[in-house]
Amino acid sequence: MKFGASISSYTTTWDSIETAIKTMESGNWDSIWFPDHFIPPAAWKGAEDQPIFESWSLLAAVAGMTERLRMGHMVNGNTYRNPALVAKMATTIDQISRGRFILSHGAAWFQREHEAYGWEFPSLRERSDRFEESCALIRMLLNSEEPVNFKGKYYSLENAPLSPRSVQKPHIPIMIGGLGEKRTLRTLAKYGDMWNLDGFGVGKEENVRYGGMSLELFNRKVDILHKHCEDAGRDPSEISLTISMPTKLSNNQTETDAFIQQVGPGTVAGSADYIVSRVGEFMEAGVDEIMFSPRPSDSESLQALDEEVLSAFD
Repeated sequence: MKFGASISSYTTTWDSIETAIKTMESGNWDSIWFPDHFIPPAAWKGAEDQPIFESWSLLAAVAGMTERLRMGHMVNGNTYRNPALVAKMATTIDQISRGRFILSHGAAWFQREHEAYGWEFPSLRERSDRFEESCALIRMLLNSEEPVNFKGKYYSLENAPLSPRSVQKPHIPIMIGGLGEKRTLRTLAKYGDMWNLDGFGVGKEENVRYGGMSLELFNRKVDILHKHCEDAGRDPSEISLTISMPTKLSNNQTETDAFIQQVGPGTVAGSADYIVSRVGEFMEAGVDEIMFSPRPSDSESLQALDEEVLSAFD
């Protein structure tokens, strides 16, 4: 089992982020992740006036500051950047990090930041169409040794080179983030190398049916993914399974209840023994990596998780 952590890029300072990176690099962590947002998301209402750092810039800094940690987004929003540009940025960071970058990708969902910055916010159907097309384009670019021609409904390339290519072979792993059973998991089966079940994305309907971040929910999504893999002629064992887990390590019931109320039903909050037990369940179910999202994501919280949770799996 591998362990990562998603570090908040909002309502924080660079000094705090820098200290968190150094704490993880010197600890037992395997990977570091940043959310791709421009305004703090819904769980942090009223925080629009707070500082927020651009995620690709942060990851470039991480690549130069570390020697061991793998890195990526939770997750890159497709609507914010042209996908060919994303592929170019990804190979650049993969070169800087000497092969430690993971290109995580999602359809994007946060309407408010699209409005704030003047970006088009299409319907869910169109965003899903754009996302699937972008995944096809990115995978083609990453795999091709020759300039690429691509003609889609939303994106096109004309004899486009990608050089330097990635350090990792045959290409940078593509991680698809999301829970959508009809479109997202189908796109994953066709173009992804990794899947991330996002605890922040476990909505009210799924919480009622499955009880938040539950094995039942995870197993249902995996079963559907396997069906999509069969339709796509893909071996499902080629796809690594990961979970983004909003986490609060605390023995204070009032504190953990308040955190769950703020963040949502995908939160795993409680004592170290409780969190270790939940991690063990997912490990036995076939999860390859868990990315904790501790709040606050400062060095103290990360050190506590390292010492009290990660150490149980040495």
